[in-house]
Amino acid sequence: MTGIGAQVTAAVTELLQAANLQRDQILVVGCSTSEVTGATIGTQGSEAVAEAILTALRSVTLPSGIHLAIQCCEHLNRALVIEGATLRLYRELEEVAVRPVAKAGGSLAAQAMSHFEEPVVVESIRAHAGMDIGETLIGMHLRPVAVPVRLAIRQIGEARLTAARTRPKLIGGERACYR
Repeated sequence: MTGIGAQVTAAVTELLQAANLQRDQILVVGCSTSEVTGATIGTQGSEAVAEAILTALRSVTLPSGIHLAIQCCEHLNRALVIEGATLRLYRELEEVAVRPVAKAGGSLAAQAMSHFEEPVVVESIRAHAGMDIGETLIGMHLRPVAVPVRLAIRQIGEARLTAARTRPKLIGGERACYR
């Protein structure tokens, strides 16, 4: 598991820098631990792999003040596990009543429920950046406009890794000026 943790640490460190994430911004992470181990999504979840991934994610995001949002699987409509502090900071978020477990929510979401200080589940979020490990489809939880980020690490274990940052919408016509 140390190899997977090292891959996640390197990838999330690079993404935070590339996306220029600031304290109190949100990083959404979707993950199929089945895909990480080389199996088909949703078939062989691994709590050990999930724990290694979550530990690596938190080792980078906690010191940076970045809020993690861990996406559940499709059985929970891709709801998200966040910290209670995130819910209080982003007042538009609404808590829902469900407890993700490995077979209904996914191994990473179940680990987040066990390891977060004050875990709560919300139905949706508008994150500033995201990591998708194993093609779990995180796009619905990113703010418009999502911009792909090509990371040096393209896989976590056997799973494809996709990353994105977001930027403000460009509005106006041909005379508009942008930063």
